Amino acid sequence: MTVRIITWDSRAAAAEGLADAVQEDLFTAFVAAEAASLAVAGGTTPGPMFAALSTRPMEWNRVCVTVTDERLVPEDSPRSNARLVREMLLQNVAADATFIALAPGGQAPGPDGPPGLAGMLPLDCVVLGMGEDMHTASLFPGALRLADALADDAPPTMTITAPGAPEPRVTLTARVLSDARAIHVLIFGAGKRAALDAAMQDGPVEDAPIRVILRARAPVTIHYAA
Repeated sequence: MTVRIITWDSRAAAAEGLADAVQEDLFTAFVAAEAASLAVAGGTTPGPMFAALSTRPMEWNRVCVTVTDERLVPEDSPRSNARLVREMLLQNVAADATFIALAPGGQAPGPDGPPGLAGMLPLDCVVLGMGEDMHTASLFPGALRLADALADDAPPTMTITAPGAPEPRVTLTARVLSDARAIHVLIFGAGKRAALDAAMQDGPVEDAPIRVILRARAPVTIHYAA
């Protein structure tokens, strides 16, 4: 496990710094292959980073983008991560990237994921978030089928129901996320920093699913701002 924590002076600086890091990871991927794959978290936290990354010059037509998890809602819903990525990331020069919706049309895919996902694996770069409950993607403590989604032999995607969530979700499983060649986690606020400190202690992965990422073979960079 190699975990590096970068504390940025501001959330704006974190967004710009993470955009630079993702750009570098994708450039590295281009050296080894004709295309690069990127999976990103949804929610409000990564929005400014998406906007920054969308202006970074590169051969975006060689980049395939998906989300780490998705709510089973129509793709034009305000709760859709696909909508967020299309509106915030797939703009400017990044409009040339290929997007693979994790739940096309708001419907759950089969266990192998939506068409096109298999060709993205292993992911070259993944950008995750983390909640104060120490969940990441849609790997929530107490979720139905969490143990299956954390298993080493899990399929690429699973439909999972989080405690208290208004709709089921599709998530990339722990195996896919932790197999990424470069992993970044973006967190803001003292509450999430305290949760990260707790997750870095020994304990069951089921209680703090972010631990499966912190224990990944690839380098993990935490980007934090107050």
